[in-house]
Amino acid sequence: MPNPYAASATASAVMATVRGGSGGPKGPGAPDDLDVSGYGAGVVLRRVLGYVGPHAWSLVLAFLLNVVSVLLQLYAPILVGRGIDRIVAARAVDFAALAPVLRELAAVAVVAAATNWLAGYLTNRLAYETVRDLRIDAYDKLHALPLSFIDAHAHGDLLSRVVNDVDQVGDGLLQGFTQLFSGIVTIAGTLAFMFSISVPVAVVVVCVTPLSILVASLITHFSAESFKAQQGLQGRLSGYAEEMISNQKLVSAFGRQRACVGEFSGINDELYGVGVRAQFVSSFSNPSTRLVNNVVYAIVAMVGVSAVITGFPSTLSVGQVQSFLSYTNQYMTPFNQISAVVTQVQTAFASARRLFALLDATDEEPDAPGAAELADPRGEVAFEGVGFAYDREKAARGELLLQDIDFSMPAGASFALVGPTGCGKTTLINLLLRFYDVDRGRIIVDGSDTRRLTRRSLRAAFGMVLQDTWLFEGTIADNIAYGRPDATRDQVVEAAKRAHAHKFVVQLPDGYDTVVGEGGGMLSAGQRQLLCIARVMLADPAILLLDEATSSIDTRTERQVQRAFDEMMEGRTSLVVAHRLSTIQNADCILVIRDGRIAERGTHEELLARGGFYAELYRSQFAE
Repeated sequence: MPNPYAASATASAVMATVRGGSGGPKGPGAPDDLDVSGYGAGVVLRRVLGYVGPHAWSLVLAFLLNVVSVLLQLYAPILVGRGIDRIVAARAVDFAALAPVLRELAAVAVVAAATNWLAGYLTNRLAYETVRDLRIDAYDKLHALPLSFIDAHAHGDLLSRVVNDVDQVGDGLLQGFTQLFSGIVTIAGTLAFMFSISVPVAVVVVCVTPLSILVASLITHFSAESFKAQQGLQGRLSGYAEEMISNQKLVSAFGRQRACVGEFSGINDELYGVGVRAQFVSSFSNPSTRLVNNVVYAIVAMVGVSAVITGFPSTLSVGQVQSFLSYTNQYMTPFNQISAVVTQVQTAFASARRLFALLDATDEEPDAPGAAELADPRGEVAFEGVGFAYDREKAARGELLLQDIDFSMPAGASFALVGPTGCGKTTLINLLLRFYDVDRGRIIVDGSDTRRLTRRSLRAAFGMVLQDTWLFEGTIADNIAYGRPDATRDQVVEAAKRAHAHKFVVQLPDGYDTVVGEGGGMLSAGQRQLLCIARVMLADPAILLLDEATSSIDTRTERQVQRAFDEMMEGRTSLVVAHRLSTIQNADCILVIRDGRIAERGTHEELLARGGFYAELYRSQFAE
């Protein structure tokens, strides 16, 4: 799992926790980045085959085994016909001639079953290996995308593409390749055998075949759009469900359960309508082709009877007619099978379009050519004339969220950011970590423009504690040691003690080995925050970024943790975002952000003496 607190965290790792000051991001992450209209069937098929290519040996071997299996199955009716011809009359069976035919038929059945099983195994393996590669690429893609993309799209929909859509592609591959292999060989083989028995009767079968193909293709054409809409709605439904479930406490607190159920039902009803329409249209495919096939079978039966009785259009024995009827069934079976799985294949194509749209989304801008590594960071940070807007169009017009941000942080200094909600405090942290790049000016770390440093080495210099906590499903010790997996248990315990988390941890059923659920739901908000603080303490970064890090803990514990932070920040550069002004009174410099600019700067005492906006904020919190 991505760790938003670890030094090497990517933009996608904090997709649900780090947000800008106002407005939604635009540009590289705009929703139309996932438009599927440009992905035709041919494009999708070529892309899917590109993933199949590395496992071509399974494909080739499965095809050869299918050839053997189908040919043996096609040879069986010949043997059955021969056996029937050995029964010359009632109670007149040529057992001496029939016995070897039966032995040969048994051997053919056993070998055909074995090769069919092995071909199925290889086809399954091929499908699952392809799905594995697709899912790995899709998950890797999420970590290569800029934070603006993650912010602009429903997380549930993105997860649906990585999980559900990949599964659908796998199911379509499995069904498609299985029917393709056996279908091609069966059609070719049955035609060869039928023409070897009687050319005129075989021609009758071939002439009627286009009718079955036409019926199936018409139905497929009309149902394709419905399946595409169905997959889109499934992603939308997943996104809504994920959002509501992850915020269930808030939903309950505001009594919005019925409203949420109603909204969910609305999307679900829309999905139901599209799904029923798609299934209704596609359901005509199989019975329609079966009807055509039955007509073909009846025609062959009538022609066969005529051939036995009159010798027209060719002379056939009863056994040969029986073989021909078997071949007719086998010849039409692939058309039936293809029409039966057309729903699954169309769903797979719709899912593949959604998946490839994600894979083709614009990656985070790569590091600059020749970007340097930030080694042994000292912690010097400077903002020089920085301007930024999340909306690319507004940025081009000069309508910026942040404007003319200038300040310098010497190594070891403690700076604080205060200001009203939405003024851009957290945005400054986003820019410092290069989750977004500045539109104007530059940010300097240890004398280097951050755009000339590799993102990995830049972010390795920072440790971050956010207002929104993040715990993964695992033990308490694993969560604390996530940024330093090589840490010993003693080091984990020491970090927990420094964060004042040790006391409640040892009271849990299994102490540090207690397993917490996803998000740490079994713990209080304050306890989760303390574990996140212990995590960053264990990571021991060069520069600390604290974004409302003590907002979820009580005042007494806050004072204890603040002392621990003061100790950890000693001699270390730190940037603190805070609404509780009591937590930043000892900062070397306090920057007051207002309307996207630095309105005031100075120490706590200097700002109070100035009687400006900071003094108003302070008095509003300490009115007495």
